[in-house]
Amino acid sequence: MYDVRYSYLLEQFSDPAPILAEIGRLVATGDFTLGKPVAEFEKRFAELIGVRHAIGVGSGTDALKLPLKALGVGHGDEVITAANTFIATVGAIAETGATPVLVDCDDSFCMNVDQVEAAITKKTKAIMPVQLTGEVTDMGKLMPIAQRHNLPVVEDACQGILSEFAGKRSGTHGIAAGFSLHPLKNLNVWGDAGVVVTNDDGMNEKLRLIRNHGMKNRDEISILGCNSRLDSLQAVVGNWLIGQTGEITRRRIENAAYYDAGLAGLPGLRVPQRRPNVKHVYHLYMVFAERRDELYQYCLDNGIEAKIHYPIPLYQQEGLKHLGYAPGTFPVTDRHAKEVISFPVDQHLTRAQQDRVIETVRKFCHGR
Repeated sequence: MYDVRYSYLLEQFSDPAPILAEIGRLVATGDFTLGKPVAEFEKRFAELIGVRHAIGVGSGTDALKLPLKALGVGHGDEVITAANTFIATVGAIAETGATPVLVDCDDSFCMNVDQVEAAITKKTKAIMPVQLTGEVTDMGKLMPIAQRHNLPVVEDACQGILSEFAGKRSGTHGIAAGFSLHPLKNLNVWGDAGVVVTNDDGMNEKLRLIRNHGMKNRDEISILGCNSRLDSLQAVVGNWLIGQTGEITRRRIENAAYYDAGLAGLPGLRVPQRRPNVKHVYHLYMVFAERRDELYQYCLDNGIEAKIHYPIPLYQQEGLKHLGYAPGTFPVTDRHAKEVISFPVDQHLTRAQQDRVIETVRKFCHGR
């Protein structure tokens, strides 16, 4: 057990009785597949993001894959995304049959938009920026590039619920965006679930078909789809939590600012620059440490459950060798893999717990 734990789920759901009561009412209706709770959650999620449509699906990964399928992305195509993302981004692209084409990140943890245009080829069919950690890609630069090359943008906003770039919310920049409701996301449920959002009526109609086997109705199949429906049970949990998303986000931002102040100026440690035109929602709170692995072990030994996201660059993973990227291709991604460390930042942290983290890191940095 750690004095400062990473997962907050036992605290968030310490009294599950209200949710279980709602689930009991659902069971009494037998409304288990694309039922009333799903429709309610989709409406509320669309209002939360500020879009016309939200489509509940089986996972955050599917929330990235399905809009690519709706765009007709498939074998022989390429989709540009970030080199330092989680495997789900690249996996979603690969599941369509397309080839992921990677570009390096910068110290915002998001893709370096200045490198995107050089990655575009005749095979490029879409661009998938990743709002990693709750930060936001420079969408002000990216969207004109996409428009100039007539390429659709599908945002990977799985870690970015309520994040914003220049006052414009993640999920509202491109043709569609995917969000994750994984248990450790800022808006979470009791298992895997995801949401696709779009302002495009045609995309909305096609996504609703694709997620449900392509079924126009019980007897007619309009297109080939798949089974990726948001479970009614998970929608019940989502409906119970969605009204708290604004407060959860506010608390995370507040906690991150407290860390920033407490960790500023420590030798061998660097707090990332906070861009004034970005609302960073801190799915993850990460800083750079010169002796990262030593600091990580020191934290664990002293009761602080730190994490590393991610110690092996994605493009160097065994399962992605077929992409053909040589070691050193993405130097900033490589540096991040060696330097970044994550500390708990969730809404249930106390100031005493944060002070414990800060004091532990200070002692390490000052060699005490």
